[in-house]
Amino acid sequence: MGTPAFAIPSLLKLHESRHQVVAVVTGLDKPVGRGRKVEPPPTKRLALELGYPVLQPPSLKEDRFQSHLRDMAADLFVVVAFRILPTALLNIPPLGVINLHPSLLPRYRGAAPIQHTLLAGEMMTGVTIISITPEIDAGDILLQQETPILPQDDFGSLSERLAILGADLLLDAVNGLEKGEITPQPQAALEVGEVPKAPKLVPADFVIHWDHAAKTIADRIRAFSPKPGALTFLDGQRLKLFQPTISESRGEPGQVLGVSHGRLCIGTSAGVLEVAEVQLEGRRRMTVDEFLRGTPLSPGKFLGQETANRSDHD
Repeated sequence: MGTPAFAIPSLLKLHESRHQVVAVVTGLDKPVGRGRKVEPPPTKRLALELGYPVLQPPSLKEDRFQSHLRDMAADLFVVVAFRILPTALLNIPPLGVINLHPSLLPRYRGAAPIQHTLLAGEMMTGVTIISITPEIDAGDILLQQETPILPQDDFGSLSERLAILGADLLLDAVNGLEKGEITPQPQAALEVGEVPKAPKLVPADFVIHWDHAAKTIADRIRAFSPKPGALTFLDGQRLKLFQPTISESRGEPGQVLGVSHGRLCIGTSAGVLEVAEVQLEGRRRMTVDEFLRGTPLSPGKFLGQETANRSDHD
């Protein structure tokens, strides 16, 4: 059971193993892009290429769908980047239901663990295979593996690495469950405020606050790259920033300081943020040099929602 590209390495790993995949359950086809053309989810495309039956129930609570799953008589349900399962599904397979979660549980439970891990400036992350229970991301840990977060990592690159790392660990878990060689370990008990959560993202999360430190802003840019993009405002228009680095220089928060070696330099509350690529509302992503050839942006200009119309003389 899985929908986005993150689930593809796991499906491939299971396909290449000696285990039999009896079906793939995935999300509905949806309109995508500016043309709003209806496209199948990535996992469906791969499943059809591999010759597997594909199920796309509008609701996981449908009696007909659940009856179909029972008739398939699968020993195990494997979940990677899918929806919350109703309790009735958890009781169908004899070996239970397992999930690949891209964080070191119990840290970063929730819908957006990779983004929140980057937002927090963590240096380590990992993948966890858990048994699914009615409480979200709270099941027993079957296997866990950590990996460093590289300085240049963003959501895109880290997701790709965790998807591959997780696929390998997932197959280890399936093999171990089949042989009865895995001893589930309960997750550590949580106290209120003790462990960072990873709730669903909202539009306000993507907005850059220039009164934060350069490191914090850089982490936000990395967390939302390549999509949907962390953004600020230039003369009232959304301006997304990419490929951040930081320096120890100084400048007023949100103030454009100039361009250095093809990087746009912007002041923050602590340090200077430098970005190599930008995307103005309605335009494609481009290098700073390309952008400046068509959009004047003089030193002294201020970026930011509240200061979008400030000039050098304000």
